Amino acid sequence: MPTWTALTTLKGQDAAEALGVAMEALTPEPTGVGVFEVEDGSGIWEVGGYFTEEPDAAGLALLSAMHNARDFTVSQLPEVDWVAHVRRELTPVEAGRFFVHGSHDADQVPDGKIALLIEAAMAFGTGHHGTTLGCLKALDRLVEQGFVGKNVVDIGCGTAVLAMAAARVWPNPVLASDIDQVAVDVAKANVAANNLEERVNCVEAAGFNAPALQEASPFDLVFANILKGPLIGLAPDMAKHLSTKGYAILSGILNPQADEVIAVYIQNGFNLVDRTEIVDWTTLVLEKT
Repeated sequence: MPTWTALTTLKGQDAAEALGVAMEALTPEPTGVGVFEVEDGSGIWEVGGYFTEEPDAAGLALLSAMHNARDFTVSQLPEVDWVAHVRRELTPVEAGRFFVHGSHDADQVPDGKIALLIEAAMAFGTGHHGTTLGCLKALDRLVEQGFVGKNVVDIGCGTAVLAMAAARVWPNPVLASDIDQVAVDVAKANVAANNLEERVNCVEAAGFNAPALQEASPFDLVFANILKGPLIGLAPDMAKHLSTKGYAILSGILNPQADEVIAVYIQNGFNLVDRTEIVDWTTLVLEKT
């Protein structure tokens, strides 16, 4: 089935979201509309629609004029194996001692780096996003400072890349959990692909609410790369399940949201150790007092 795309850019989130809503009323209607911020600090947003029929050029021109957007670029997509395409285009990521790569780049691992195999088609957490990258760099700094994680959990693990990174640098088993069973299955597949089945245990859980996590608590390091709201809601449980002088590495936080997250965690008995921004995203390292 042929597919067309219609893409444009404009300034500001509110304007972009309004244009996205307006696109849904086009005839022929799009099968999907996406609104995304361009992560380069410019404040530019991209709005795109996907169509199974050629979109109405006049309608798109009217929308771009009404919403002060650039002219839409309309393209017909060829029949492509997109998974294979992404695998070709997605470059490896270096984060300190860690090297995250797909199987297509397995021969590119530099000497002395810790390789983590994550297929691009699997799930969120390939290392390219500022949140995952920030967490890996925070872990690398803790290792460099001499910290040794003896009881580690990755909450909202996605691909389990963070849990696997911890399992590569420290000898003790690591827990990984996600609220979504599909993500847990993806995590297990990645763990198997990295030959870490005996080192990383993946379970379905909302926060710390699972027998495996309850039994293993308290932890000396918790990763939670999720979102601001869940992180704030998790703060009391984080304090309960983290040992004194233990660390929490938190991300999924937009830069303007970081102060609010920090304040809540300070109220729950944490000190801020490190705060790092990568484009629009902040990663926090907090220590329980």
